[in-house]
Formats: sequence, C-alpha cells, structure tokens
Amino acid sequence: MRVIGVDPGTRFLGWGVVEGRGTKLRHVGSGVLKLGDGPLPDRLVAIDQQLMTIIAEHQPTAGAVESIFFAKNAQTAAKLGHARGVVLLALRRADLSVGEYPPARVKRALVGGGRATKEQVARIVASLLALPEPPPEDAADALAVAITHLNTERFASALRAAR
Repeated sequence: MRVIGVDPGTRFLGWGVVEGRGTKLRHVGSGVLKLGDGPLPDRLVAIDQQLMTIIAEHQPTAGAVESIFFAKNAQTAAKLGHARGVVLLALRRADLSVGEYPPARVKRALVGGGRATKEQVARIVASLLALPEPPPEDAADALAVAITHLNTERFASALRAAR
C-alpha cells in the first residue's frame, strides 16, 4: 500500500508519500507547497493543481488527511476548511480511499502521547523512515498521517484475517 498523507493549510500544505510492505515503511517523497499570501481562491486552485501533479507522479493507492482540531478564530477555521475540502476532493477525484485522523491520534500513534511537539513528531518520522534528517514540520506531519493510516489499515487487515 502506498499512502499520500496531507497536512492541509492555506499558506503551507505538507504532503508525504509512504509505502508499506509488510512491516517495513519506505519514504517515497514529501514536501511543502508554499502557497503564499495571494487571494484564497487562487491558493485553493494551486492546492488542487499541485496535489494532482504529486498524485500523478507518486501513484498512491490511498490518502490520509489530518482533520481540524481547533483554530485561533472562525476565519482561520473557515480557510482551513476550504483547503481540506480541496484536498479531499482531489484525493477522491484520483479514486483514492481517504482516512482522516485528528492530530492527537497521529501523535499518540507515532510518539505515544497526544501532546508531542512538532519536533518530536519530525524526529520519530525521520527515524521510522530512515531519513538522514527530520523533514520540515508540515511535511513531517503529512508523513506522520500517512504512517498512521498505513498502521491503521495493517491492524484492520490483521483483525479481518484473524476472524
């Protein structure tokens, strides 16, 4: 299974593709889309176009997205909701199944605690994927979401096989 994880944002959007074979994880690609400060509709179009290019290049078989947990104000939450909507649409248009995970669950799954710092998540991601150094925070969060999805699917598959 090859999963694209996405950490949505309207200025910076993290993405990461991880492949799982058995119990092994392999980093396929990751990065941060720098969307700037232009009009929101233009940034949403950029998210869609760039995400579709990444999907075409890396050929994931599933998608995973970090869900919204809070925002500093209603306007920020609405903008983040728009970005998530574009991401979800792009993933489904690519015919990918989509998992959504709250940040605290991702942190618990990787670090063991829901209050882990972004730096801790980045270090664990680098360790799990044998990266020479931790990736940028937004990319690390996206990779963490992809890893969480892979592990969740692996566990669900083992449960189905045991029945």
